Amino acid sequence: MADKTPAGRFITLEGGEGAGKSTNLEYIRTQLESAGIPVVVTREPGGTQLSEQIRKLLLDTGNTEMSSDAELLLMFAARAQHLKQFILPALQQGTWVLCDRFTDATYAYQGGGRGIDNERIAILEEWVQQGFQPDITILFDLPVEVGLDRASNRGQLDRFEQEQQLFFERVRAAYLARAEQQPQRFRIIDADQPLDNVQSQLDGVMTQLLSKTGSIE
Repeated sequence: MADKTPAGRFITLEGGEGAGKSTNLEYIRTQLESAGIPVVVTREPGGTQLSEQIRKLLLDTGNTEMSSDAELLLMFAARAQHLKQFILPALQQGTWVLCDRFTDATYAYQGGGRGIDNERIAILEEWVQQGFQPDITILFDLPVEVGLDRASNRGQLDRFEQEQQLFFERVRAAYLARAEQQPQRFRIIDADQPLDNVQSQLDGVMTQLLSKTGSIE
């Protein structure tokens, strides 16, 4: 998979609960479309009919007995289908792909949150992705208590959103550790700001990205 150079760009958005990924994903899509770039939006887990069915299993609050290993394997099962059926075909056609969460979320939630060893996650990552990585990952970072307060105002909480604050503190720490380890790929956005300020930060990231592709002067 890694030896096939996609024509499009793969941009992932990451962050804890209530970080504003969904709102800003639409903002980024508008930016790209305005620049004349073909773009599609997707999410993980999900993105295909099969992967969305797996998503329902993962988020169902009734699945309280799901083991951490089962959760991890389901995440990568959904990802394998998503890559083969949706992400890679779009990139190979020259379309840019915006994805709400990808493998960094697995390291954050199943690794940091659940405590699964990163080496075990890496084995599945290599098996499913064969070296494939996002071109850029935008991490929306904010204090956990702020994000949980925002998430609580969205309505009924899913199986992950019902976790305790300590779980999400570990998730945040894992995300920031990933960003520190791979600074060439990550761009950190201070999401504990008014929306205008957040999107101003995004403007800087997108200007840099588009200038590298020759889409802007």
